[in-house]
Amino acid sequence: MPQSQEPTARPTACLALADGTLFFGHGFGATGETVAELCFNTAMTGYQEIMTDPSYAGQVVTFTFPHIGNVGVNPEDDEAAEPVAAGMVVKWDPTEPSNWRAVEELTSWLTRRGRIGIGGLDTRRLTRAIRQQGAPHVALAHDPSGNFDVAALVAKARAWSGLVGLDLAKDVTCVQSYRWDEARWAWPQGYTRREGEGLRVVAIDYGAKRNILRCLASAGCDVTVLPATATAEEVLALNPEGVFLSNGPGDPAATGAYAVPMIQGVLERELPVFGICLGHQMLALALGAKTIKMNHGHHGANHPVKDLESGKVEITSMNHGFAVDSQTLPAGVVETHVSLFDGSNCGIRIADRPVFSVQHHPEASPGPQDSFYLFERFAQAMRARRAA
Repeated sequence: MPQSQEPTARPTACLALADGTLFFGHGFGATGETVAELCFNTAMTGYQEIMTDPSYAGQVVTFTFPHIGNVGVNPEDDEAAEPVAAGMVVKWDPTEPSNWRAVEELTSWLTRRGRIGIGGLDTRRLTRAIRQQGAPHVALAHDPSGNFDVAALVAKARAWSGLVGLDLAKDVTCVQSYRWDEARWAWPQGYTRREGEGLRVVAIDYGAKRNILRCLASAGCDVTVLPATATAEEVLALNPEGVFLSNGPGDPAATGAYAVPMIQGVLERELPVFGICLGHQMLALALGAKTIKMNHGHHGANHPVKDLESGKVEITSMNHGFAVDSQTLPAGVVETHVSLFDGSNCGIRIADRPVFSVQHHPEASPGPQDSFYLFERFAQAMRARRAA
């Protein structure tokens, strides 16, 4: 029988796994219940960016680093307008923030944004369980009175269908197109604006992080963002010099039902194409490869990735539960990057064209600049095409 973590004080939150294991702790943030997949993230910083990253839709995040909430939150660090991750699990309850950029405490921010947190858990034990058994389905509940129907919570976790076959890009994409000109943050002025004529880029929003769009702007791109369901005709009508495929949540095979035909239509025009995370998987599917569900995925800011063409190792940020199956890459598609943790695919390119993508997040500054060359490579490809 699964064991339960016994509460050391009156619990106000409960995390119920589909196998019947129960974790009790201290609730913070919003009250109520949520059902999702449980993953863990090994990053030491960036919890606000993680909670607002659209790629975390349908997931509760366990933070392996114990000091979550210690720098508070601020509007500049949001990657989307609202938090997208379903909830958070931490070892120690969030403390009062101590950082000059903080404008609000994490707990009040979660309450206002409708997201549940649970503290006081043995996150090492939870992380080991995820690694050994795979990412479980869970129900997370927060009730200040401490009344929990644990049997009902376990039943809800078991009944949840999971991420396989689930298209979540439609839930997090923009409703209509918009222009983006905000560039990367710089001391002391903060975020700046790109000025002058730029390279015309259409970015497909499968759940795009704001900092990716900022990096495109900083690389000299005049960015127009289109919804995930945009057709090839709608993309090409904007006369782009390059097309960017963004990150996003869910099962790539499900999103590919409408994304793949669009990408294939764009590829026929021989435009430069650059993809990140889900965009990487979308490009691979459009080229004829397949994707697979990982045991527990890659989530963290310390993942070593080897560039097979230069031999260099980059320290990268990752957030994905699906991966491109490198064994299914067709002729003419080159594997460019691999994870040094497990050898999984982390990058591809078409052999004779400026079409490439990576699984990791070059905009997240884990190295901190190890992977920014990818944005510059994309811009250079567009400039070369313009010159020709």
